[in-house]
Amino acid sequence: MFQDFTSRTCPDDGAPRLASLRAVMAAEGLAGYLVPRADAYQGEYVAPHDDRLAWLTGFTGSAGFAVVLADRAGVFIDGRYRVQVRSQIDLASFTPVHWPETKPGAWLRDALASGAKVGGAKVGFDPWLHSQKEIDDLKASLEDSGISLCPVRNLIDAIWPDQPAPPAAPAFAHPLEFAGEDSASKRARLAQGLRDSGARAAVITLPDSLCWLLNIRGADIARNPVVQGFAILHDTGHLTLFANPVKFDTGLRADLGAEITLRPEAAFAPALRGLRGPVRVDPASAPYQVALELTENGTAILWADDPCLLPKALKNPAEIAGMQAAHLRDGAAMVEFLCWLDDNAPEGRLTEIDVVRALEDFRRASNGLRDISFETICGAGPNGAIVHYRVTEGSNRAITQGTLLLVDSGGQYVDGTTDITRTLPVGPPPVAARAPYTRVLQGMIALSRARWPKGLAGRDLDPLARQALWLAGQDYDHGTGHGVGAYLSVHEGPARISRLSEVPLQPGMILSNEPGYYREGAFGIRIENLVLVEPAAALPDADARAMLGFRTLTYVPIDTRLLLPEMLSPGECDWLNAYHAEVERQISPRVSARAKDWLRRACAPI
Repeated sequence: MFQDFTSRTCPDDGAPRLASLRAVMAAEGLAGYLVPRADAYQGEYVAPHDDRLAWLTGFTGSAGFAVVLADRAGVFIDGRYRVQVRSQIDLASFTPVHWPETKPGAWLRDALASGAKVGGAKVGFDPWLHSQKEIDDLKASLEDSGISLCPVRNLIDAIWPDQPAPPAAPAFAHPLEFAGEDSASKRARLAQGLRDSGARAAVITLPDSLCWLLNIRGADIARNPVVQGFAILHDTGHLTLFANPVKFDTGLRADLGAEITLRPEAAFAPALRGLRGPVRVDPASAPYQVALELTENGTAILWADDPCLLPKALKNPAEIAGMQAAHLRDGAAMVEFLCWLDDNAPEGRLTEIDVVRALEDFRRASNGLRDISFETICGAGPNGAIVHYRVTEGSNRAITQGTLLLVDSGGQYVDGTTDITRTLPVGPPPVAARAPYTRVLQGMIALSRARWPKGLAGRDLDPLARQALWLAGQDYDHGTGHGVGAYLSVHEGPARISRLSEVPLQPGMILSNEPGYYREGAFGIRIENLVLVEPAAALPDADARAMLGFRTLTYVPIDTRLLLPEMLSPGECDWLNAYHAEVERQISPRVSARAKDWLRRACAPI
C-alpha cells in the first residue's frame, strides 16, 4: 500500500516546540524567524527531513509558511487550506493568517511596530530555504520599517532532536522511448540558449527540471519520481551534478556519460564561487544562498527563468503518447473502481479508508503502477469541503446514504502521470448539491470546449470555468488548473489556469481542468480531467489567425445522477454525450464484463 492513514502531526506538540524555537531566537538576538514549507530545492513537496513547517506547527498542507515572533506566531495559508489548518494547529499558540490577502510584510510591520521604532527588529531566515524573489519582495515591503531580514543558520534543525535523515533513494534511467529526446540533445538546446543570451552557465535546483534534463527518475519525494540535487549547466552542454553519489550506481553513471560530472552536494557552494559569469539564475526557484555565493566572488548574475521550465512543459510526441496510454490504463482502473463503489457503497459498510485502499488496488491491478501521484483525497460529506483533505484513522468517516463523496486521485506510471476527480452521490443525491454540481460541470465543459487565439494565458481562460458559479454568487478558492508532468511531478510549472498565471498556453502543455464548489460542514464538489493544448481544428469562415484548444486525455464517466439536466444548454448536453460516447468506446474493451455493463449505463446519453 502506497498510502498510509496515520496522523503525522499533533496539535499538542506545537506549544513546546514553539517555546524551544523562541529560546533559540532570543539567543540569536532575533525578533522573528521565517519557517517556510520549502526545502533547498524549492520543489512543491518536501521529504520528511525537510518538513519543518509541519513539525513546528502541525500544518501539513503543500503550501504555506509561518512567521514566529516572541509574542505571536502566524501560519499563512491560502484558500485551499483554511478549513484544514484549524484542525491541525494549536490555535492557542498559532494564528491562521489568510494569505495572500494579508502579506507577510504588512503583518510584520503591524506586529513589530513598537520594537522596530525603538532600535530595529531583526527577522532571521535560512537562505537555503527561500528564493531570491521571495526575500527581495519581503525586503521591499519592509523598507523604512526598521525591520531587517538576516540570513541565519536553520533554527528548526537546531531544536529538532529526531529529524529524519535526508532521502537517499536510488536514481534510475528514464527510457528514451518515453522521454522522446536524449539528454545530450536537451543539454545542447539549452546550452545554445545560454550562448544566445550571453550566459556562461545556468544554475538548476528544481528536482523535476533536473530529472527532465538528464532523463532520470528517483524516489526522494513520495509520490513524485524525482531525484534531489543541484546542477550547473555550462554553455558547452557539460553539466555538473551535485547529489549524493550513493543514489547513482555504476550503470546509471555510465548512462549519464562523460559530459555529466557527479560531485557531492557539499561541493555545490564552492563551485558557485568559482564560476565565471554571467550565470543564469531563476529568482523564483533558486535559493537565496546561490546569489550570496555568486556575488561574494563578484560573479555577474543573469536573472531569468529556469531554462528547463518551458521545454519540460511542452511535451514531445513520445511524452504525449505515453500520457495517452497512461490515461487509458488509469481510466480502466477507475471504471472498475466506480463499478465496485456503486455495488458496495449503498450498503453503508464502507469508510473513506476502504475507498482509498480499493482504488489503489484497482490501479495496482493494471500491472503498470509505480506509485500514486499524490495522497488520494477521499472526502465524504463535510470532509469533501476540505480541498486537500487526507483521510487518517482519526478522521475516517463512514459513507452513508445521502452522502456526497469527492475522490481526487492519480497514478504514476512509467509512461505518464494521471490526476482525476469525480464527485459521486451515495444513495439519493443531496438536493442542495445538485445545482452547484451542475454549475461546476458547466464550468468544466466551458473550459473543455474553449478555443482561443494563440498568445492567451491561463489567466484569460480561468473565468470560463467560474462563470456559471459567479452568476449564482458562488466561487472556489483555488486555481482551475495546474500543469502536469510526464511521469514527473503531478503539479508542474510554468503554465496553469489561474487568475494569477500570465504564461501563454502553447501546444504540448498538459493541464488539469478542475473547477469546484465547497460548502463548509456539508459537502465538496470537484470535477477534473486532464487536457492537452493543441492547435484548434479549422472552421469555415474563420479568421486567418492561429487558434488553440484543448483535447481531453481523461476517459472516465462523469456522474450524471447529481445533474439538473434542464440547466444545461444544448451545446453542453452535446459535449457531455459526445464525451461519454468516446469514454465507452475507449474503455469498454479494457474492463471486465461487469464493469463494461456498468460503463454502458454510466455513459448513457442525457
